[in-house]
This record gives sequence, C-alpha cells and structure tokens, in this order.
Amino acid sequence: MTVTCDTLDTLLLEADPHSMAMAAGHAETCAACAERLASWNDVSATARGLHAEWSSDTLWPRIDRAVRQEAQRSRTRVWQIAAAVVLLIGIGALAWVAHQRTRAAAFDQAILRSSALDEVEKAEQAHLAAIDHLEKIAAPKLDDPGDPLLVSYREKLMLLDAAIAECQSGIDQNQKNAQLRRQLLALYSDKQRTLQDVLREEVHEANP
Repeated sequence: MTVTCDTLDTLLLEADPHSMAMAAGHAETCAACAERLASWNDVSATARGLHAEWSSDTLWPRIDRAVRQEAQRSRTRVWQIAAAVVLLIGIGALAWVAHQRTRAAAFDQAILRSSALDEVEKAEQAHLAAIDHLEKIAAPKLDDPGDPLLVSYREKLMLLDAAIAECQSGIDQNQKNAQLRRQLLALYSDKQRTLQDVLREEVHEANP
C-alpha cells in the first residue's frame, strides 16, 4: 500500500502497529505529515496519561450492591404509594357508607316524626269531635249555671279555651313543634274531662 498525505489520516485512525509503522515511514519523507504524526502521538500520550484504573476488586460488587439497594428502595416506595392509595380508597368507601347510613337514619327519623305527627293530629281530631259533642250537651247547663261548682267548671273551661287558642297560634307558626303539639293534646284531654265532669254533675243533680 502506497502511503500518501491523503491516506495518513486513515492510518492514524486505524492506529494499529502496522498502520502506525507505515505512517511513520511516510513521515520520514514528508515534513507536513511528520508534524501531523508528532501531534497525533502527543495527543495519544496525553490520553493514555488520563486513563485511570481501579485496582480494587470490590468496586463492581459495591456498584452492583448499590444498584440493587436503589432498586429495592424504589420497589418499597412503589408499595408504600400503592398502600396509601388503597388506604385512601378504603377511607373513602367507609366515609361513603357512613354518609349513606346517616342519610338513611335521618330519613327513618323523618318518617317516624311524620308518623308521630299524624298520630298526634288524629288524636287531636278525635278530642275535637268528642269536645264538640260534649259542649253541645253541656252548653245549656254552662250558659246558666246555678251551682257554684258549675261556675268553677265554666271558668276552668274558659281558661282552657284561652290556653288552647294560644297553643294553636304557636302551632300555626310551626306545624312541626312537637312540644306545642303535646301541650295542645293535654289541653284537649283536660277540656274533655272537664266537660265530662259537668255532665256527671248534671246526672248527680237529676239523681240525688
């Protein structure tokens, strides 16, 4: 192979002993190529001086161990994240179930209150019907009471009517006021008993 200035670079890149020997032979007859070869040799020498080797036989085992530990930590973090996600999902599910139970309990309470209110209203209507019937029978006696006891009964009935009116006014403003409903029912019961007492007194007078 004939070495020329153009093929010198190829020989230097191959850098095997034969190529370097041919390049050196050509450089002996070409000053320009001799300078290029000298520069190449300087760079090669510098590169060899920068090359570092580790004599420790434990280097690669340490690197391998470090890589394995990092992989283990990565897997641990993945499992921790997965566990946190599962925990959050579990908490969310429990919260949803608790919310549904609370809603169901509130609905049940509303139904119970509605049923209780219906029962109270039915009892009120029954008392009103009985009171209306008793008032019609006792009215003549109460309009012209000749007995002091009947006078006291009439006064009591007037007080009960005033209390009933006041209680009913409060209920008109709040239909679901359970306390007023109970008070009104108690007043109706008391008025019904009082009217029954008036009629019993009339029977006693008729049968001394």
